[in-house]
Amino acid sequence: MAKWTAFPYDNSAFVYTAATLKKHWARLHAGDAEPMPKEAAVVQAWIHFHAGDFQAAYDAGLAAGGAGITVANKAQAIYANYLEKKEKTKLDMFVEVAERAEAQQASEPKNPNAWYWQAYAIGRYGQGISVAKALAQGLGSKVKNALETTIKLAPKHADAHIALGAFHAEVIDKVGKLLGRTQGADTATGLKMFEQALKLNPVSAIAMIERANGLVMLEGDKRMAVAEELYGQAAASQPMDAMECLDIELAKEELEE
Repeated sequence: MAKWTAFPYDNSAFVYTAATLKKHWARLHAGDAEPMPKEAAVVQAWIHFHAGDFQAAYDAGLAAGGAGITVANKAQAIYANYLEKKEKTKLDMFVEVAERAEAQQASEPKNPNAWYWQAYAIGRYGQGISVAKALAQGLGSKVKNALETTIKLAPKHADAHIALGAFHAEVIDKVGKLLGRTQGADTATGLKMFEQALKLNPVSAIAMIERANGLVMLEGDKRMAVAEELYGQAAASQPMDAMECLDIELAKEELEE
């Protein structure tokens, strides 16, 4: 496999040991509700992930198997979304994550993150090829079903609430309220999901960013002031790991635009 682009920021504050990772686990995983693994090899894969060494996290996760598959999926999905420069490679990575997560569902149907990473990867792939095209291919219902399953299995999965809110917002934004309804998308549910995500994980920069985007998509420019306030809060957040650092940098970019 080609060498992945290195994490471009100082990661010295994000290098955990097994002991410090355990101490901060609940805060670091408030978004994905992933339980602390028992296997040392999977813990090591997470240490790589939080430090922003996404390729090492991916390799270690795959090698560990079991709960390590979730680390591999998260590492590849986050890397593809934020750091991969080539569009084709990025889309191929999302397809890989979605397929691996679907295989994980077959062996662990009650694993919320097997459903979540499938939904995330298909959703990002859909944005890459265009939301309208993705809906025409039937990918919308797959994303919605996988996210609803995630929430049913893990009601406190903040990231799944964010992603489901984003699904409703994106669909309505791209095809309108009427056609959106045929895809099961509606404004009230979208807004409720964003709100719930921030209740579950109030310090999440990505929840603030996605809520800001969603408010403008669902309710128009009249919500721009609130959106900018949310971007500001996200940009001022303190990152606990590399992924949060990437989210915060994204918020700063939004503010500059």
